[in-house]
Amino acid sequence: MLRALKQAFVIPELREKILFILGVLVVYRFAANIPMPGVNMTVLSNLFDQNSMLGLLNAFSGGGLKGVSVVILGVAPYISASIIMQLLTMAVPALERIQKEEGEAGRRKFTMWTRWITLPLAAVQAFGMITLLKSQGVIAISSTATLAAMIVTAVAGTVFLMWLGELITEQGLGNGVSMMIFAGIIAGLPTSAARFLSTWDSTQIFSYLLFLVVGIVTIAGVVFVNDGQRVIPVSYAKRMRGARVYGGASTHLPLRVNQAGVIPIIFSVSIILIPKMVASYFAQSGSGTVADIAIAVNSFLNDQWIYAGLYFLLVVVFTYFYTAVVFDPFKIAENLQKQGGFVPGIRPGTATAEYLGRVINRITLGGALFLGVIAVLPSIIQNVTNIQSLTLGGVSILIVVSVVLELMKHVEGQLSMRSYEGF
Repeated sequence: MLRALKQAFVIPELREKILFILGVLVVYRFAANIPMPGVNMTVLSNLFDQNSMLGLLNAFSGGGLKGVSVVILGVAPYISASIIMQLLTMAVPALERIQKEEGEAGRRKFTMWTRWITLPLAAVQAFGMITLLKSQGVIAISSTATLAAMIVTAVAGTVFLMWLGELITEQGLGNGVSMMIFAGIIAGLPTSAARFLSTWDSTQIFSYLLFLVVGIVTIAGVVFVNDGQRVIPVSYAKRMRGARVYGGASTHLPLRVNQAGVIPIIFSVSIILIPKMVASYFAQSGSGTVADIAIAVNSFLNDQWIYAGLYFLLVVVFTYFYTAVVFDPFKIAENLQKQGGFVPGIRPGTATAEYLGRVINRITLGGALFLGVIAVLPSIIQNVTNIQSLTLGGVSILIVVSVVLELMKHVEGQLSMRSYEGF
């Protein structure tokens, strides 16, 4: 990996791309440290210590939430809009035809529609987040005009980050949104390390060793599952065209263990946060009955084990749901049949689709359970060690490892392309 990066800096074009991406990330981190006015940082810090879900949201926002900065929402609304467009493409045949038949023009349309969907999503999420922070005493809002100004600022911050992410993606070295989330996670490491050192307790050495072992195992597991795949052999029948013979080759169809990536975790965070936000808002209601119900719901969801169980279940369910959306065994079987391909021992057509469906359901179980464990890992570690300063973010590790692996694949691909140019 280090050798590939060293070679990349030798090639002027690649070096310029890497330096440009680093420059954009510096601008992004600068924006993430511009706070909104009227923020009580002491109350905010205590709120983050008590709620691990906010820490996860902070990771997806790229670090903008923890400081209540002008980019408080990060790229989360843009991610949600992209997911909505993917789901609509699968559900609406007309959208799928536009994307396939119009080529580059169709992709530009989809990008524009994603941007427009991002705006209302950002406004709704900004209102919900600011209302939640206000109910906890983090933000002081004196008037409706102040609230409106904060919402507009948050939406503008998301649009700004969306533009920066697209600038990074255009360099061809990876997804810009993922890189900004990666940069936010890495930027938070010095603070986490300083917090851990300030609470060092020599009597907890066993817990620290356990934390270290779990961290190493988690990283190894993320790499293993991220690259894990089930290889389905595919053969192509020989075809005669005139005096020439075509086909007859053997290849394979790779099925990834984790088809969904971190999308199920994003879905689960969104779903599990909605009742908490609504309950926090109605807890201040003038109606005693409504306030009591809201407080009861909040207390129920604040139980760490109940929260972890619901979160784990949602991640598993959404992993299967999203895999079913992005992986269509009948379409793959149809394409194989059109190209003269078949799985040895399986009849083409419906039998092949059913076989692929069974295989993907089985391997997705491992990926779903792994994502579920990764999602609730911080709660498990804190409850086992009883040390609040030990926050092993499995989701953060998953994002960091995935981004690094993707970046290295793109860099190695660029290097390979340039090595062939010499011939």
